[in-house]
Amino acid sequence: MIIMLVKVKFLAVFLTLFMGSTACEEGATEVPLQLPTNLEINIDYLEDGQVRIRFDAVNANFFKVGYGLPGQFPVRVDERSVTFGYQTAETFVVTVQAHTTELDFISATKEVVITEQMLGLGIPQQGFESPLSYEGYGLVWQDEFEGSNLSTDWVYEIGDGCPNLCGWGNNELQYYRRENASVRDGYLIIQAKREEFGGKNYTSTRLKTQGKQSFTFGRIDIRAVLPRGQGIWPAIWMLSERITEVNWPLSGEIDIMEMVGGANGRNSTIHGTIHYDENGTYRYTGGQTSLSSGIFNDQFHVFSISWDAEKIVWLLDNVEFHREDLSPGYMDEFRHPFFLLVNLAVGGNWPGSPDNTTIFPQQLVVDYIRVFQKNETE
Repeated sequence: MIIMLVKVKFLAVFLTLFMGSTACEEGATEVPLQLPTNLEINIDYLEDGQVRIRFDAVNANFFKVGYGLPGQFPVRVDERSVTFGYQTAETFVVTVQAHTTELDFISATKEVVITEQMLGLGIPQQGFESPLSYEGYGLVWQDEFEGSNLSTDWVYEIGDGCPNLCGWGNNELQYYRRENASVRDGYLIIQAKREEFGGKNYTSTRLKTQGKQSFTFGRIDIRAVLPRGQGIWPAIWMLSERITEVNWPLSGEIDIMEMVGGANGRNSTIHGTIHYDENGTYRYTGGQTSLSSGIFNDQFHVFSISWDAEKIVWLLDNVEFHREDLSPGYMDEFRHPFFLLVNLAVGGNWPGSPDNTTIFPQQLVVDYIRVFQKNETE
């Protein structure tokens, strides 16, 4: 009897456990997968074709972002924002996926519109304009860049400066060609391109009026839109016609405008400088000015000097920002004829090399160059 009782109790416990387990299985309900909700996308436009894509969603475990490029699939992003740089002017469709699991997600899209102006390639219609006359001065030479060709007052400088002045004395990275300059719609346009030519990785154009047009003293106005970006170096400057007889810097140099492009205010700052010889010692001195807002790629500005036997004054949009005293005897090199140069360099000792933020091509757009000199008095 005792043994039978134990068996009955054991059987009763087994049946209870088995039936209880079955009952739990029959009463269980599957919890549905919860997808993210409220996916939002916001676009912040930065400089040089870069945008910041901000996104968020409720109950998202991670995100994937597609930038709208051909053949490019969304990639995982661990943060709630990502910065991406576009290289061409067009409309891109950004896709953001908010994931619960790798295979379970919701998605949304947002258009990103990249314009030529954002990349430094547009030609703005606004900006400062200088007058066609100044009291006491006459207009002695001008180039308004009408038609489709450069005037015969300009000479192309071709190459990389070798063998006499490799890198044009500054370790610049470009090869100068005729093909990078054009005249259209009333503008001279010089483009710096990322392309291999002549053993260099970049091409551009350098022009001068040497032997064609030179000037001693006067006011010079240049209306232009500057390029932008790390390693980009536009310059409008002057050298002495005596440079073939008297070595630089004894012959002198006047830099009307130079800009070394890049971050930290460099795209909004220009420099005016002179280079000369002081009793056998090379010297240079100058000044600079910065825009209160925006950069020099946003609109046209007028870069000027007012030059006489005693001084050079630099002006931006007719506002003086620097002057140099030329009265000392060792400054005599600045009392001789000088010719004009316009070029767009890439890289070099001063700006440094381009980096992955630099957009190519970049362009220097010149609307006009005008030279005024004081009227002779009887």
